[in-house]
Amino acid sequence: MLVKTYASAVQGVNAQTITIEVNAGGNVAAGKQFYYLVGLPDNAVKEGFQRIEAAIKNIGYKMPRLKLVVNMAPADIRKEGSAYDLPIAIGVLAATKQIPAETLDEYIIMGELALDGQLRPIKGALPIAIEARKNKYKGIILPKENAREVAIVNDLEVYGIENLTEAVEYLSGDRDLKPVQLDTREVFMDELHHHSVDFSDVKGQENIKRALEIAAAGGHNVILIGPPGAGKTMLAKRLPGILPPLSLHEALEVTKIHSVCGMLGPNASLISKRPFRSPHHTISDVALVGGGSNPNPGEISLAHNGVLFLDELPEFKRAVLEVMRQPMEERRVTISRARVTVDYPSSFMLIASMNPCPCGYYNHPDKDCVCGPGVVKKYLNKISGPLLDRIDLHVEVTPVSYDELSNTNYTSESSETIRDRVNRAREIQEARFKEYPDIYCNAQMSSRMTKEICQLNKAGVTLLKTAMEKLQLSARAYDRILKVARTCADLAGSDDIKIEYLAEAIQYRSLDREGWAG
Repeated sequence: MLVKTYASAVQGVNAQTITIEVNAGGNVAAGKQFYYLVGLPDNAVKEGFQRIEAAIKNIGYKMPRLKLVVNMAPADIRKEGSAYDLPIAIGVLAATKQIPAETLDEYIIMGELALDGQLRPIKGALPIAIEARKNKYKGIILPKENAREVAIVNDLEVYGIENLTEAVEYLSGDRDLKPVQLDTREVFMDELHHHSVDFSDVKGQENIKRALEIAAAGGHNVILIGPPGAGKTMLAKRLPGILPPLSLHEALEVTKIHSVCGMLGPNASLISKRPFRSPHHTISDVALVGGGSNPNPGEISLAHNGVLFLDELPEFKRAVLEVMRQPMEERRVTISRARVTVDYPSSFMLIASMNPCPCGYYNHPDKDCVCGPGVVKKYLNKISGPLLDRIDLHVEVTPVSYDELSNTNYTSESSETIRDRVNRAREIQEARFKEYPDIYCNAQMSSRMTKEICQLNKAGVTLLKTAMEKLQLSARAYDRILKVARTCADLAGSDDIKIEYLAEAIQYRSLDREGWAG
């Protein structure tokens, strides 16, 4: 008897429906195997037959000694992972007439089986559910731990089960399962503004807060340069708290990527906070941008719609940093392999920090730098010019004085107050870019858009020309200055880029200054 069940394969951050055809019938010659699995399965799928046989026997059903052929179509797509155990097991039971097959075409079925029939969670459940709704399936049957993650998809019945027995009894009509219900908007709003750190905790550093406010308002990349203990990491960790809240669409994008990586955790649901990723400086280029023999998203994709923080930037391998250059411009990364090409979104804000020299005290107001001649410049040269060009704001962080630290009466603006100003600036940009698809903030403008939107008066043209000639800035730095100046004007609610906004943007190019590193 031939029976079809339906599963799904994840490619990139999207899924494709897989038809699993199970044909049972015919005797097996002595010494020949009973089971044949075709359709480009990997080893994890092939090994599944041992788990399936043990699970079926341990729940009281029979594993037939007939010839079983399982085809996974389309056959030219590689099937990876253990999530096909459950649909193959259901197909085997239906093909051998141990359970009815009438309703199998209404569901996408996924899950990894333990030997006793229990189900283990799978990766990529959210994109699988989105594809199931797109193809108008009635529902999806999958492990209970993935149910809340999938229940955010509307117009799809989600059945979270704990073991193979529940799936068999439900499909046989012997058990009534209630679909998991979840109010997506309620879940989304519950944790929208919950942040564990706040800018009100930071004493002093008002100029750094201003720079981070500009970065948040325009989506600009930032590098913080300062001695050890000046507060670079502390300030960076507070940046997500002043970013505009995720939209529901952005939250779904972020959740899909974390779902594909299996990073949501059991019983997790929609991610409602902007991601903050802080990889260690020993990270490889594949781990940063994504890839591998079976491509997976990297850190820049896990930071999509959020912040990627690279602490101690010069300590990263140069080759690792260079692979970020193209994704930073295109806001996506393409991973190509012999059999497959996948795209991962990577629209992130980069915030980096570094010491000014190996000892950390170059330009320190109180401590002397002990680095030899040329060492500071050599240290800075670990970061390539093209990468620095892609960073809009270069901010020097100075140590906080004892008087500021010990002042118990000192009050600082909260993240919520700063976020209100950022939101107002983003609303101006949203209205400005409503005719431009996929452009949401000033940092994402193309050169043509920058020319049209960031026009200067005569005094501004003269100032920028002088800065370009004196600092020997590149054409990309020219565009970046105009974008930052436009953001400063948006924060002030100004239609025009006044000379003070342009001057502020120029002074954020400190690493371009001739002689900065001696």
